[in-house]
This record gives sequence, structure tokens and C-alpha cells, in this order.
Amino acid sequence: MKKVITYGTFDLLHKGHIRLLKRAKTFGDYLTVCVSTDEFNALKGKKAYTSFEDRKYILESIRYVDEVIPETSWDQKISDVVENDIDVFVMGDDWQGKFDFLMDYCQVVYLPRTEGISSTKIKRDLGMNH
Repeated sequence: MKKVITYGTFDLLHKGHIRLLKRAKTFGDYLTVCVSTDEFNALKGKKAYTSFEDRKYILESIRYVDEVIPETSWDQKISDVVENDIDVFVMGDDWQGKFDFLMDYCQVVYLPRTEGISSTKIKRDLGMNH
């Protein structure tokens, strides 16, 4: 079985998120999604509108997602890949090159973002800060 992993906050779930998950799943048989916890978001200076537990619950209901695990630090990616026998690491291309260090452990793929949509844009359109 070929295993894939991706990471994100997945706040204010939108079409771009679903497209990323759908495309990530095409790289293997089993997709693990690692979701930033509220505590980790605070360390990054971010605040999600939706709580970690609710974001996890929503992601678990998406047919492309096989497992959801918490992201609690920047440093856990290598151990996540090794401990979960990951074959392919997938991220949006706004992170291009940032995770190339994982190439020693698995294939690294950067996917193009969906044009015209992002959680940041939704928050801005709604007049929310962050």
C-alpha cells in the first residue's frame, strides 16, 4: 500500500482544500492529513476560526481522507513520515522547496494552488482579522 501525507490548518474549508486532498489521494492508496492544533497555530501567530477538534471532525468526513493526526510542531514531519511509513509528502506550491529535506525519506510533491480562493481571502472578504 502506498501512503501519502499532507499538512495544513484547513480552516474555513473551501474548494481549494478539497482539490488538494483529492489530488493528494491520487498519489497513493492511503491519505493521512496532519492538522495544525490550536496551540501550534498560536505559536505560529495564527488563529483558526474553527477549533482543532471541529477541523479534525470535518476532515475525517471527507472521502479522500483516511486518517487525521495532529500537527503540534514544525519539527515532527520527519518522524511522521518515518513512523507512518509514508511514501509521498504533498503540499501546496506556495511551500515550494521548503520541505525538500524530506526527499531523503520519501517523494516530495508540490501541487499548484487553486486560483482565487484561500482561507486568508475568505477572512479578508468577511472582514475578519488574520
